[in-house]
Amino acid sequence: MTEVSRKETPSPPASDEILKLDNQLCFPLYAVSRMITRCYQPLLKKLGLTYPQYLVLLVLWEKSPMTVQEISSRLLLNTNTLTPLMKRLQYQEIIVRKRSRTDERRVIIELTEKGRRLKTEALSIPDSLLKAIDYPVEDLLSLREGAKDLLHSLRPHHHPVTMKTADPSKKSEES
Repeated sequence: MTEVSRKETPSPPASDEILKLDNQLCFPLYAVSRMITRCYQPLLKKLGLTYPQYLVLLVLWEKSPMTVQEISSRLLLNTNTLTPLMKRLQYQEIIVRKRSRTDERRVIIELTEKGRRLKTEALSIPDSLLKAIDYPVEDLLSLREGAKDLLHSLRPHHHPVTMKTADPSKKSEES
């Protein structure tokens, strides 16, 4: 075997310890995310919202109107995931969906008056969540900042929605 072929062949891990659940980075992140989402459920139920719908509204409360693609990019969700939940929000008269006049491929999402009023009702959710979690606020803020840093480092490399095209002649649909 040559030197080159040995470098190309990955060496087996020294131990199978690396494959234990407790040694994985992904599992505690996944489990915490699921548990926090569960803590949100009773708070959001009072507003008639699911957690993904709440995320869409958080984005729209910052800026409305927005295109589906902009919301998709901000939430790191595919448009085919967002479309059904936005249809439900429209059915609830929380948002309005309309085609762009200049480009029919683009769907513009805008809050209704009811959607804007929901923001006032949702103001208590973050504080209620902190009380439900019962964990030191400073530690939660530190975790959030660490997670944001990790997300920032992963985002351009691992999520096609946020990747920019290398070819400047190819314009994004949302340019």
